[in-house]
Amino acid sequence: MNWHSLAESVLNGHQLTNQECLDFLQADSKETLSQLDAAYLIRHHFYGNDVKLNMLINTKSGLCPENCRYCSQSSESNAPIEKYRMMTKDEIVKGAKRAAELGAGTFCIVASGRGPSRHELATVKAAAREIKETLPLKLCGCLGILADNQAEELKEAGIDRYNHNINTSSEFHDNIVSTHSFDDRVGTVEKVKQAGMSPCSGVIIGMGESLENIISMMRSLSSLNADSIPINFLHAIEGTAFAGKTPITPMWCLRIVALSRFMLPTKEIRIAGGRELNLRSLQPMALYAANSVFLGDYLTTSGQEAEKDLKMIEDLGFTIEKDAFARSAEHFQTCHH
Repeated sequence: MNWHSLAESVLNGHQLTNQECLDFLQADSKETLSQLDAAYLIRHHFYGNDVKLNMLINTKSGLCPENCRYCSQSSESNAPIEKYRMMTKDEIVKGAKRAAELGAGTFCIVASGRGPSRHELATVKAAAREIKETLPLKLCGCLGILADNQAEELKEAGIDRYNHNINTSSEFHDNIVSTHSFDDRVGTVEKVKQAGMSPCSGVIIGMGESLENIISMMRSLSSLNADSIPINFLHAIEGTAFAGKTPITPMWCLRIVALSRFMLPTKEIRIAGGRELNLRSLQPMALYAANSVFLGDYLTTSGQEAEKDLKMIEDLGFTIEKDAFARSAEHFQTCHH
């Protein structure tokens, strides 16, 4: 198949068929670089060479009643992680200041658990209000399954985006977790959209899913119309049910990211958790299809040093995206000096 011709057809509005997706995933390994190059045509059309920077803070660690098999914070995990209850408002604001110093455009406030308690929600709302008053950051919340009216409360407090990953396909979901359903996850994303926040939802690759599962999860993200899509690669943490799973190869990671660009051409696609372990030395190449990256550490695992990520972007000849909020803040500072 001519991948560049397929990319041109995507730019003209074509949606890949299931057979085209299978052909993409089953192509000979020597096709991967050509696929990535074709994905770059689509990425460049919508995003140029901009890279969006995101940084997260784990405001509450462990103590989760859910049994997600990949997660070090789950109720069934024996992983030796730090466990703590909700941070204070001031600690969250301090993390936001660090994100702004590093040039991040989006600061993600993450907490373990099935969903936020009233105290946790109040803390996040107070932190969001202070951050919005003082820093040029977009804010993303990731607090689990939302109850009625919680999305509206977060929106009112200044949360711009809410992340709730589908993680895998509906068909494979029961192999990953049994304490909540795929529909529970979709329902929270729908609440986010109804409240007027930008929906963020992504996947984890490398949990034993089939090719058909990969295609199905991308179709679900397209149906949800998620604006931002983090692609995580399984980090098989000792003490979790998936400990010992072999990391997927860097070239397979690149193929998955390239396919996501073909299937979700207009969306912000972010290489996220596990990229250092799975992509290894090929991390920069993923940005020819993806246009977003997490800086620094993840929830319970360490990421590449933020300074190395910034150098990686510079070495590619790419530029750090400045969203409209950051640009207006710069303009304000210029006009008042």
